[in-house]
Amino acid sequence: MLRWFLGCTLALSASLGLAAEPPAGFKAVFNGKDLSGWRGWAVHDKGGSPLDVAKLAPDAAKARFDAWNADAVKHWTVENGELVNDGSGAYLSTVEQFGDVEFLIDYKTVALGDSGIYMKGLPQIQIWDATEKSKFNLGADKGSGGLWNNSPGAKGKDPLVLADKPFGEWNSFRILQVGEYLTVSLNGKLVVDHARLENYYDRKQPMTKLGAVILQTHGKEIRWKNVYARAIPTAEANKLLAEKAGDGFTAVFDGKTFDGWQGAVADYEVKDGSIVCKPKRGGNLFTKDKYADFVAQVEFKLPPGGNNGLAIRYPGTGDPSISGFCEVQILDDGSPKYAKIDPRQRCGSVYGAIPAAAGYLREVGEWNTIQTTVQGTKVTVELNGFRITDGDTAAVKEFMRKEPHTGITAKEGFFGFAGHSDPVEFRNVRIKTLK
Repeated sequence: MLRWFLGCTLALSASLGLAAEPPAGFKAVFNGKDLSGWRGWAVHDKGGSPLDVAKLAPDAAKARFDAWNADAVKHWTVENGELVNDGSGAYLSTVEQFGDVEFLIDYKTVALGDSGIYMKGLPQIQIWDATEKSKFNLGADKGSGGLWNNSPGAKGKDPLVLADKPFGEWNSFRILQVGEYLTVSLNGKLVVDHARLENYYDRKQPMTKLGAVILQTHGKEIRWKNVYARAIPTAEANKLLAEKAGDGFTAVFDGKTFDGWQGAVADYEVKDGSIVCKPKRGGNLFTKDKYADFVAQVEFKLPPGGNNGLAIRYPGTGDPSISGFCEVQILDDGSPKYAKIDPRQRCGSVYGAIPAAAGYLREVGEWNTIQTTVQGTKVTVELNGFRITDGDTAAVKEFMRKEPHTGITAKEGFFGFAGHSDPVEFRNVRIKTLK
């Protein structure tokens, strides 16, 4: 009797054009009645990219969106709880900006349909007609759900399986986004497994920390419904980044002791499963094992204005940023005390050598995940899933510091923490060696 009642209730809601109840933990992004919470966005217009819009003064941005909204309402309607586009006009964007998010959305299109979902304003999770032979050379035969605007050969560009349903049936997306990484399921089948969505508008830069979800229109009718979002909390995001980092990692901190560590052990303490730099102390704490090429993944938590660093290929003496291959900066660079620092001092930078993109730290007091890959002279740093540093020390022409960088050619050394007298915390310290 209960199942019959729920079925009748859902059928009645649909007939009245009401949005279905969001799943537990989710909120409705589309109310099933009107375009509240949405606005037009012609990202294909000159100056319409998220990067361009971000540069506009508030009044200019409002004028731009007013024009796009005027166009959008000509082509987007709501029918029986469904968001409908006639195939033309401006795209439709959420007003809300999302960070780490789980996003659910259903769609139904027609033969020769071609559409997509932009996450944080970037193209795109592809939707198209998998039977359209004229687009097989573009990958249509592989089905929907891939990150089509990624570079050729990049992970996620093509879906793992063909999961589209026949025309006339509703398809369901489940999208997990942590940092720049997307995991996409279509109709219950995994089609993208933790692949980085490239910044289409500037592939050398990470995507923005927050951004809108945009629904594309591309010549044919498409319908959307059951649009829900759930913010992914920090602990869940960090866990996902650790799980998706892959196999081959070894924990180099047991969470209890300094076994396997050397150096300024007296300047640090183990507290609640974390390595903590003692206040007003802070020499260099480093592993007893040496590493050449490797990936290090670490969680860290900063106090206000906190400063530390990751010592890379450290010889065991001296300043890691000089005597070692490099130091990867750990810093509350949003603190007013650091307002005038060199970009090569930002959190995640190769200290004094390669600048990091700014603005990807979590709030002070929250745990961050930093992943550093060192291969030969190349260093890549990801902070909370965003690739903020990607450079080659061999290409650096000018270092910030004037002292000779004696360790820059080091091919092997210890891994550690370069304390700076602040109670910065580290945990889940893992390293994977690379051949």
